[in-house]
Amino acid sequence: MQQILVVDDDIELCELVAEYLEPEGYKVEAVHQGPEGVTRSLSGEHALVVLDYMLPGLNGFEVLRQIRAQSSLPVVMLTARGDDVNRIIGLQMGADDYLPKPFNPMELVARINAVLRRTQAEPDQLPVLEVVIVGDIEMDKRTRAVRREGQPIELTAVEYSLLERLLQTPGRILEREELVKDVLHRELSPFDRSIDTHVSNLRKKLGHTVNGVERIKTVRGVGYIYASPEPKAD
Repeated sequence: MQQILVVDDDIELCELVAEYLEPEGYKVEAVHQGPEGVTRSLSGEHALVVLDYMLPGLNGFEVLRQIRAQSSLPVVMLTARGDDVNRIIGLQMGADDYLPKPFNPMELVARINAVLRRTQAEPDQLPVLEVVIVGDIEMDKRTRAVRREGQPIELTAVEYSLLERLLQTPGRILEREELVKDVLHRELSPFDRSIDTHVSNLRKKLGHTVNGVERIKTVRGVGYIYASPEPKAD
């Protein structure tokens, strides 16, 4: 049974989340203070953290920062509805997904299931031997390691899945709707800019250009193109 950590000072909400997650086969632990959230998140006992932004002691961003300094544990952040700035900041800091309050508990369950599907493939689902090399990027799917010119690049689970999808078709347009469905496992909704934030994070980590061209080019109103590798001159 996988254990989910809920870090939120709303005790009734924590109990509601547990009521929906436990029938799905999850064990739920709830803590209500920011510092305790950091400690329990880094205990190695949980599969995922549901993290509220507004917390006593330490706010959700600081909790997330301390988690990401030591762990790639998946994090779903809770933000106030319409609070786009905090949502974007959370994604930029390494949150795997977000959900605005108030939310439908079933949607939270669906988001958690989707994140865990991305991060916890069964051994028999992993490629026996598969290393993808596109330009200066090498992706080893056996270990989920990513390197640029031999140097390791630390990616979140979402960033890894996004890069994997982009590297499948360099030089071709991938529509935003397609990326949201393949990477975030949900339908694209109006005003949802999560995938754009994850693309921005990838650009920062991989470098904005490769061989003098834009690495991940935006096709306005459509989607993105990963740069096609240029053959080396003799």
